[in-house]
Amino acid sequence: MRVFLDANILFSASLPQSRMRAFLDVLFEQAECLTNNYAVEEARRNLVAKFPGSVESIERLTRKCEIVVRLTMVLEAGLPLKDVPILGGAVSGQATHLLTGDGRDFGKFWGKTIQGVKVVSPQLLAGELKLS
Repeated sequence: MRVFLDANILFSASLPQSRMRAFLDVLFEQAECLTNNYAVEEARRNLVAKFPGSVESIERLTRKCEIVVRLTMVLEAGLPLKDVPILGGAVSGQATHLLTGDGRDFGKFWGKTIQGVKVVSPQLLAGELKLS
């Protein structure tokens, strides 16, 4: 299993005492995790603005991830432009799953596979891993 981590997952997991951090600790043991610089920078920017003391945590998290450097820009999904680099990174990185908490933009795709990548919420992925 190869799981691409969206920016909101990285952001949440960077906060102290985060349930998402605990979830990722388990995920890192069971799957290959990947992300891209676009997701990392978005998460970092939000951490600097809201929780500057947690910026260091994202560095530790991303060291455990493969960083995808290419993007697939031709996608078979109607996503806002800001989300194209996320799904494009997951497709280029040959992820099996895109883990996102973004229900507004990705919620209609949860549980669906787009160009070989299944879009999942943390709850859906926990169910697949039999953690719920």
